[in-house]
Amino acid sequence: MRVNRQIIFWFLAVAVLLTAMSCAVNPVTGKKEIMLISEAQEIELGKQTDQSIRMQYGLYDDPKLTQYVRRVGESLTPHTHRKELKYHFAVLDTPVPNAFAAPGGYIYITRGLMAMMNSEAELAVVLGHELGHVNARHSARSMSRQMIFNLGLVVGSVLSKEVRRWAPLAGLAGNLLFLKFSRSDEYQADSLGIQYARGSRYLPGAMVTFFNSLQQLTADHGGSSIPNFLSTHPLTSRRIEEVQEMLQPGDENLKVARNDYLQRVNGLVYGNNPLQGYVEGNAFYHPQMRFAFNIPAGWKVQNTPAQVALAEANGNAVILLRVEKAQASLDQYAQSRLQQVLQNPRILDQGSAAVNALSAHHIIFDSAVTQDNTSVPMRGRMSCIQKNGMVYTFIGLTQRNAFQTYNAGIVTPIRTFRDLNDPNHLKRRPVHVQVVKANAPMTMGRFLSAHNIPSQLHKEVLLLNLMKADTQLSAGQLVKVIK
Repeated sequence: MRVNRQIIFWFLAVAVLLTAMSCAVNPVTGKKEIMLISEAQEIELGKQTDQSIRMQYGLYDDPKLTQYVRRVGESLTPHTHRKELKYHFAVLDTPVPNAFAAPGGYIYITRGLMAMMNSEAELAVVLGHELGHVNARHSARSMSRQMIFNLGLVVGSVLSKEVRRWAPLAGLAGNLLFLKFSRSDEYQADSLGIQYARGSRYLPGAMVTFFNSLQQLTADHGGSSIPNFLSTHPLTSRRIEEVQEMLQPGDENLKVARNDYLQRVNGLVYGNNPLQGYVEGNAFYHPQMRFAFNIPAGWKVQNTPAQVALAEANGNAVILLRVEKAQASLDQYAQSRLQQVLQNPRILDQGSAAVNALSAHHIIFDSAVTQDNTSVPMRGRMSCIQKNGMVYTFIGLTQRNAFQTYNAGIVTPIRTFRDLNDPNHLKRRPVHVQVVKANAPMTMGRFLSAHNIPSQLHKEVLLLNLMKADTQLSAGQLVKVIK
């Protein structure tokens, strides 16, 4: 019992000390709260996060659309609680429908989410919501709580064998606990988003329309596929009711700008962009960089601007492909790269052998990763292949005792890596959002037939417009289609 009291004493002492030394006034509520991260640190963290996000997702290459999003976002910032903060707005080149904020004023929206929206007011309330998270310092506050949580674990671990034993598990729970914003944080961000949108004369009720679109998307997928926005911003019926209660008389007269928005997204890339790589059959093709390779049977593929990742069905082995320019010889580059990505690797074998007439250097190595405070022996293969002045580096990794089992799978994309010259794959082009005008009054169903939209796309086009087949269109009304 004596140890337990001592642990409680130290936890309380740390909490009191941090509270006394690290209280800050929240810009939104005006109340004091524990804050271990200064504004300068928050901004620096945002800069680092921004670099990582840009590398992982890539920015959508449309300066006019980016400028449009920036203009709408900057129209909101004079109405925020942190007007002095420098805000940054970016459109990410991914079909995943999401929007999020990094600390320090970095706001992101994906082209996938922009395709779903139907008005400038919707864009404004979503950007306003993310600005709400930044202004209320939700990320910084969550990180401060995590720091206190971890410090308490350190103190407790020094005092008690029992706490030390469970510290790794508790640390994991702490990370999960603060992974997402709380329900109250989401309500507050909704409230601030409405406030900022209203201040900029946008229709706040567009937030309800936007939520209805996301709910419809979930319903159309049978509830099995939750839009990414909902996974990071959980939506409940009570949350929609809360938003509706925030609306005021006169809001309905504020700006919607439906046609302006639709004209801006006309030509937006929709879904996966095959120019940036796609899977067909048992192979991965990248028309833009003109390469291809075969995929091991049953393995899954994840393609991002930063890398292509392949994973064995049960997660027992992984292959990563990255590409960069390199001046050094292939063998020097490979050894240097191996040291960069792994801690203390031990080279078992290496040598040069061409891959489909392309120069290549290969290394088999041993290493280790730490998992649950246990060092797990790993074995892997690195292959660096030179093509058109670039080096394509494959790194395959699995547990050492399973290497012979998964080696054939790891070798497959390496041995089949090749130049892509087939015009049938090189000529692939992305699908785009096109905005079309209804020539006369008609139902949405008739409109789809009149414009030869394939029947398998009807459901998707209806969802993009938040309409039903029997929705009546007026002459001249703008509608999004996929072509």
